[in-house]
Amino acid sequence: MAMDDYALVLNAGSSSLKFCVFERAGEKEWEVAARGQIEGIGTSPRLSAKDPYGVFLANETLDAGVKDGHAAIDALAAWLKSKWGGARILGVGHRVVHGGRGYSQPVVLTRKILAELSEVIPLAPLHQPYNLAAIEAVFDRNPEVPQVACFDTGFHSGHSEVANLVPLPKHICDSGLQRYGFHGLSYEYIATVLPKVAPEIAMGRVIVAHLGSGASVCALKDGKSIDTSFGFTALDGLCMGTRPGALDPGVVLYLFQNLGLSAKEVETMLYKQSGLLGISGISNDMRDLLGRSEPEARLAVDYFVYQAAKEIGALAAVLGGVDGLVFTAGIGENSAEIRRRICEACSWLGVELDTVANESRGPRISTRHSANSAWVIPTNEELMIARHTGSLLGLIQPVS
Repeated sequence: MAMDDYALVLNAGSSSLKFCVFERAGEKEWEVAARGQIEGIGTSPRLSAKDPYGVFLANETLDAGVKDGHAAIDALAAWLKSKWGGARILGVGHRVVHGGRGYSQPVVLTRKILAELSEVIPLAPLHQPYNLAAIEAVFDRNPEVPQVACFDTGFHSGHSEVANLVPLPKHICDSGLQRYGFHGLSYEYIATVLPKVAPEIAMGRVIVAHLGSGASVCALKDGKSIDTSFGFTALDGLCMGTRPGALDPGVVLYLFQNLGLSAKEVETMLYKQSGLLGISGISNDMRDLLGRSEPEARLAVDYFVYQAAKEIGALAAVLGGVDGLVFTAGIGENSAEIRRRICEACSWLGVELDTVANESRGPRISTRHSANSAWVIPTNEELMIARHTGSLLGLIQPVS
């Protein structure tokens, strides 16, 4: 299949490398040519990719030597060359979880910036190292290809001082302790499409619920982030697949002082063993839990809904009222039951659910008479990264 030169978007994790290939569809927008991932890095590596219509372009086992991010980048580059050998990579855009205090906007990367971003690894220890390793791998393999970092913290950088505050001694907070917020690329995308999908609320007071394995809610006003449930790290706020969400800090002290756990054991518990998995003891996947009859599974789902409604209520107070509620991400886009239960819990906000519209995923899922509207809008973080990459590198005109 012939293709002109293209942009590549990467989202690197500890054992996977997700990628999207974008080609220009005109001066102002990109179109997906392929979407895929290399999973099982270091264990049983496998590359899969599909075209925009869901047809497999690749589904193959890779050599066992693909044991780290560098090797995964090499394997991806080889596949891209085999597929579109005559096309050049115009630029690579990366999802980088944390920009710290220094980077609130997407930036064209240099090795100096890469070194500065490595200094905030302690603020996102399970994501940042792998994001940066992919950048370094591209620098090493294709130093002539420009790269752009897009930060999950960036969209929240305009919060008020009081919303960002961590109430600890000032000399401690001066080291970088503040509330940053995450899932910013997802919220930014939703803010850009609201004027087309739901113009009546686009510039109003909107709460967006990004519900997936990682989950958070964000308060938007005039299309800008005002506050979010995430804080200093991606452990705060909502209950998630394996993360607890809001937690009394005294619990962490108890784990250290009374149970004698090490810092590594506590980190593993908080990031990988809590949330839906910890409550249920069964699964971290909402789809599994909704299909189970065990009391523990039901309790995990109940807690997820309870915390989501609680955080939505808190952000409604921050906004001084709500004009619209938007669901997005894996659970938010695909689980009619979770949307129904959250909307019912938020009926006091004036949300009246349209059951038929909810089952068919809207986009509007509230009745015409509902005082406040509710919506399902699929997110597209990869396209947001592609847009920023294209704009910064002069490949496409910015989308207004």
